[in-house]
Formats: sequence, C-alpha cells, structure tokens
Amino acid sequence: MATANVENRASTKVADVVLYDGHCRFCQGQMRHLRWWDRGGRLVYLPLQDPQVAERWPDLSKERLLQEMCVVDRQGNRHWGPEAVRFFSRRLPTLWWLAPCFHLPGAMIVGRPLYRFLARHRYRLWGRTEECDDGTCQVHGR
Repeated sequence: MATANVENRASTKVADVVLYDGHCRFCQGQMRHLRWWDRGGRLVYLPLQDPQVAERWPDLSKERLLQEMCVVDRQGNRHWGPEAVRFFSRRLPTLWWLAPCFHLPGAMIVGRPLYRFLARHRYRLWGRTEECDDGTCQVHGR
C-alpha cells in the first residue's frame, strides 16, 4: 500500500474524504490526477486498506469499495462512483467544466452503468493488471 498518500487522522474528521483502492496502481494514478485538480487541498485521500476506514465507517463494505470509489463528505453523506465525480465537479473549481454534464436530467441514468462498466473493466481496458501490487487487480480484471 502506498502510505505516502495517507492523510493524518485529524484531517479526515474535518474534510471530504476520498476512499480508493490503495493496492491498485491504476487507482493510485487516478488519485494523483485528482490531487492535481484539487489545488486548494479541499479533499483528503485515504486508501480503503487503512485501518481508520473500517474504524470510522464500519458500515462501508470493502467489496463495494473495491468496485467503486467513495467520497464521504463533511456531513457524512456518501457519494459513490459517478456521484463522486459529480461531487468533485462541484467541490473542485478546476473541474467546473464537468458540472453541466453530471447535473443534466438523466445524467446519472447514463453515468452509473458507464462508470460500473469502466470500473469493472479498468484493468483490461488500460492494461494495468500486471502493475497492481500483490495480485489485487487480478480479482477485478475478470
């Protein structure tokens, strides 16, 4: 797990927290991109393998976290998959241009299955299977 990206415990209690698969290099790469767009430091990034994830959010299924990125906002609301991307379009000024696409009526009707398809096949589509630590991507590369 890439521990360099783990934020301190105090910051996860006062910020919007992005939960991602820290064993997957593809996911780690996406978090690097998101950090670049998050120039104001509005988000905290936490791999789902960090013990404080299970401690703070015991109701979150590890299986679902492996299928979809999740943002837990400061109010405790959960934003999964494409809803997380929609959340980023409102929260990060550099992603304002995505907001119209994700807020049109019916956008999530298209966004949800598209996100799930891309997430389910991300390793096959982008050739990342062999780059993931300890075979984690093999499980999801079906």
